[in-house]
Amino acid sequence: KSLITTSLTMRIFAASLATLMAASSSVIAFNAPFGVSQKHRNVARVGFSLTASPSPSSSNNMTPSSLHCSAVAESFTQGLTDDYEKARAFVLDKLEASKQVPPAMWNDLVHFTNEYAMACQESQTSPEIFTSYIFKVVQRTMEFGFPSSPNFFQFESVHRAVRGPDIDFYRWGCDFFEPIVDMKNSVISGEEYLKEAFEYVEKGENVVFLANHQSEVDPQLISILFESIGMEEQALKMTYVAGHKVTTDALAIPFSMGQNLLCIHSKKHINADPETKDEKSRQNLKTMGAMTQMMKQGGACLWVAPSGGRDRRDVDTCEVPVAPFDQKTVDMFRLIGRKSKVPTHFYPMALVSYALCPPPDTLEAGVGEQRNLRFSPIGVSVGPEVQNVGGVESRHLFTEHAFEAVEENYINLLGAIQDKIESNED
Repeated sequence: KSLITTSLTMRIFAASLATLMAASSSVIAFNAPFGVSQKHRNVARVGFSLTASPSPSSSNNMTPSSLHCSAVAESFTQGLTDDYEKARAFVLDKLEASKQVPPAMWNDLVHFTNEYAMACQESQTSPEIFTSYIFKVVQRTMEFGFPSSPNFFQFESVHRAVRGPDIDFYRWGCDFFEPIVDMKNSVISGEEYLKEAFEYVEKGENVVFLANHQSEVDPQLISILFESIGMEEQALKMTYVAGHKVTTDALAIPFSMGQNLLCIHSKKHINADPETKDEKSRQNLKTMGAMTQMMKQGGACLWVAPSGGRDRRDVDTCEVPVAPFDQKTVDMFRLIGRKSKVPTHFYPMALVSYALCPPPDTLEAGVGEQRNLRFSPIGVSVGPEVQNVGGVESRHLFTEHAFEAVEENYINLLGAIQDKIESNED
C-alpha cells in the first residue's frame, strides 16, 4: 500500500510540475465576487490609451488600471530632464565603449536602461543613484548571467539566497527596485493573517501561499512590502517555486540569486529541446524530492502561483484578470502536505504589481524578453487560511475557494490603492 501511495504521489507530482510554470493562454472574464463593492469593481475596468506614457508629474493622477496600460507602452525617453538624459547617455556610451555587451542583448539592455531612467526620474531618484544602480545590473549580468563568463551561475534544484561574502544579492535586488515603487500609494493588507501564517512556521509547521503572479520581480516586491511593516526576517524565509526563465535569462539571473527558489522546468520548455528533455525531467523530480523533504522537516514557507505564469492584460479592455489556478498544482501541494505528516496551512495571497514590470502580452517560451518598468504603487493582500474542503471526489472545491479568495482580495486591493491615490491627492 505504501509503495502504491508513493507511486501515486510521484505521478501526480510529475503531472503537476509539467503544468506548474507553463503559463495559461486563456484570459478569463473579470467577474467580481459577491461582496466586492461596485466602486472597486469599476477600478479594475478603467480604460486608458494604450499609447499613453506618464509624464514625470502624472503618475499620482492615474488609477491602477491606467497604469496597467501605460506600463506596456513603447519605451519613452523624450520626457527626461537634461540631467537624466545626460546620465542615460553616459551609461549607454560607457556600455558601448566597453564592448562587453553581446550584440544579441544590446537592444534589450538599452530598452531596460531607458525604462529604468524614466521610472527613477518619476520617483525623483537622483541621476547619480540611477547611474550607479544600472551599472551594477550590467556588471552582474555580464559576470553571472552568461555561460562564457568564468563566474556563470547555474541553479541547483533548490537554491538558497546568496548573501555574501562579497555581494548580498537579496539586499541588492530589493534596493534596485525600491526606488521605482510608489510606497506612498502602495498597500499591504491582511497583516493579521500574514503574522498568523509565520507563527505556524515558527512552530515548525508548513505554510503555502497560493498566489497570483504579475511581475517577474514579485519576490523582490513582496520583500519590500514585508519590510515596510517590519517583517524582513519573515520575507527571508520565503521560498519561491520558480520557472526556467528567471534562472536562465541573463538579466534575471543575478536577481534570482538573491532569492530562495525551488527550480523547475515547464512542460513547454522541456519539450522545446528533445536532447535535454530527460535531464530536465530528472531535475523536476529532484526538485519534487527536495520539496517533499522540506515539508517533512517542517517550518517550510512556500510561495507558488498555481496559474503557472503571470497574469496578462486584455489588450482591448486593459483589464488584468487573475489567471485561473491549475487544480493539479494545488492537489500536488495538498498531497505532499498530507504525506509530510506535518500540519500544512494554505493562505491566499493577492498581488498587484503588473504596472511596475508587466509581462509581454503574448506567451513566449524562450528567454530574453524586453522589460518595461514604471514608477508605480504595488500591493499585497493575504486572506484567512483556506479551509480544508473537498475530498477525493470534490477536491476541486478547495482550488475554487482558494482562487475566489485571491480574486476577491485582488479586486479589493486595486480599490484600496485607488482610494489611497485619491486620498493623497487631496
